[in-house]
Amino acid sequence: MFISSEPLEVAGTQTISRAFRALRLVAAQAPHGIRLVDLSHQLGLERPTAHRLLKALVREGMLVQQAGTRRYSLGPQLFELGISATHQFNLKDICQPVCAALAEQTGDTAFLFLRSGFDAVCIARIQGTYPIQTPSVPVGSRQPLGVSAGGLALLSALLAEEMATVIGAVEPRLAAYGDLDADKLRDLCASAKRAGYASTGNHAVPGVRAIGLPIFDRSNTPIAAITVAATQSRMDARRIATLLPMLKTAAAEVTRLLHQ
Repeated sequence: MFISSEPLEVAGTQTISRAFRALRLVAAQAPHGIRLVDLSHQLGLERPTAHRLLKALVREGMLVQQAGTRRYSLGPQLFELGISATHQFNLKDICQPVCAALAEQTGDTAFLFLRSGFDAVCIARIQGTYPIQTPSVPVGSRQPLGVSAGGLALLSALLAEEMATVIGAVEPRLAAYGDLDADKLRDLCASAKRAGYASTGNHAVPGVRAIGLPIFDRSNTPIAAITVAATQSRMDARRIATLLPMLKTAAAEVTRLLHQ
């Protein structure tokens, strides 16, 4: 009698998908880690099922369980895999020429941001030729997702549940950025979704306005963002309409390079 292997294949694919979702959720809670109860809830799994999944990931070195808090955080095997992939997937090296071309084309400052847990980290900054440039956001600086145009582009591209988790996590840090709070951050995300691009004002750097777009990996996960920034007086609605096609072309080119 023939027995189809399809149910087993479907179950295996589902397990792999759950494992990757679990890793992304744990990464989003870096560096503090995440509790089993919270992870099982966000995965939509019963706690015993989630626990078995996490134990398997711990055995493979993908996760570690912190001794004191019992929270789960990313493990050493992921770091080793990341180091191995560096030569093939160096985001800054891949994107630097695109950022340089965008800065030259627009005359303004182009930035590249990388998601790191609940933060957006500036990994590239290239100034244009316009006489008045924006105050520089240092390469290596990090801000909560949603504060900069890059961080807002990343945050607004997340699924609703993960977006809510991130906003809840960064809420205590938002008071450092003027009048920004959780409600305003939700409104900014909604505006970014409607407009098709992220736009921020004084929150990241006073007197500066920037627009940004997310960059997605092969699994359609937002991992980075490319932005253009100028003084608020320069970055008016007409200027944004001029810049947006250039920014979209740059984001598409980065995506193409990453997917090669």
